[in-house]
Amino acid sequence: MSASGILPDHQLQALFDQGVIAADTPPDAAQIQPASIDLRLGAKAFRLRASFLPGHALSVADRLADDLVMHTVDLRDGAVLETGCVYLAPLQERLKLPAGLSAAMNPKSSTGRIDVFTRVITDQGIAFDQAPLGYEGPLYAEICPRTFSILAREGDRLSQIRFRRGAHECLREVTVSVDLAGFDNGIVGYRARRHAGLVDLSRLGGHASARFWEPMTAPDRRLVLDPGEFYILASREAVSIGLDEAAEMAPIAPEIGEFRAHYAGFFDPGFGIAETGGTGSRAVLEVRGHDVPFMLDHGQAIARLVYEPMLARPAAAYGAVASNYQAQGLKLSKFFAD
Repeated sequence: MSASGILPDHQLQALFDQGVIAADTPPDAAQIQPASIDLRLGAKAFRLRASFLPGHALSVADRLADDLVMHTVDLRDGAVLETGCVYLAPLQERLKLPAGLSAAMNPKSSTGRIDVFTRVITDQGIAFDQAPLGYEGPLYAEICPRTFSILAREGDRLSQIRFRRGAHECLREVTVSVDLAGFDNGIVGYRARRHAGLVDLSRLGGHASARFWEPMTAPDRRLVLDPGEFYILASREAVSIGLDEAAEMAPIAPEIGEFRAHYAGFFDPGFGIAETGGTGSRAVLEVRGHDVPFMLDHGQAIARLVYEPMLARPAAAYGAVASNYQAQGLKLSKFFAD
């Protein structure tokens, strides 16, 4: 295996034992994924006037001491986080990174697919979703529901973290295009319904999809993205991630069109491979239109997968244990009933 790369599950578990990760409560075995760890919300969240980064000289607590905080939300018994509002929640996990180890964060797939914009910040942070070499301190999740308000509780997992030993090493990049030929009943995607109601993060499969999503068709294999609307689409290509590698999805280029191509981007080893029942898995695309209507054509490049090596194969690959999105085609978040 490579001398640099992403830590697998059995090495992630060891980080708790070594004190690299400390937590308010003992880790849950379900948190540890083949190449990442789910991060848990703490007991409260702060409703903010605006998003921010603390910068080189300040901690997050320093910034929260000024007039950024509008009020505090108690998550212990559950609380509604409203659309269009910015919240900051201390996470239960904190880091003490040794030399040579860095971390990167990303929304979980289920979070991105309900249009909840979330990213993690650190003390003295100058970038979102990054913990630099040697970082020691707390983690905070910035949460902004865009379309659906959510009912969140202490312990809910909206974000995930990956740990990398050494420098980033790109094995290859693969371009992903959009499928507008149609899946079941000719549906090419879903558009989120405005004012649809509340998504309770504890109710997996407990929301009727028709109340939240409008199916989309594209008889001419074209789809116009309306400004400010949120869509779930799928890649034309099947995606596979080998057991010796991990991947992350990134926009093909920000200048190619008036839309954002994804929120959640981590792909674990084992996704889409035959050995773990994933043959034919597609990448689901979380797309938001920007300032002007934009026309997508079938097969248009929309994102890219960046592959990098694992330090070792995971003990349990994606799909070998319970997974929500293995062998997926066009698939909504796990919170919705088909």
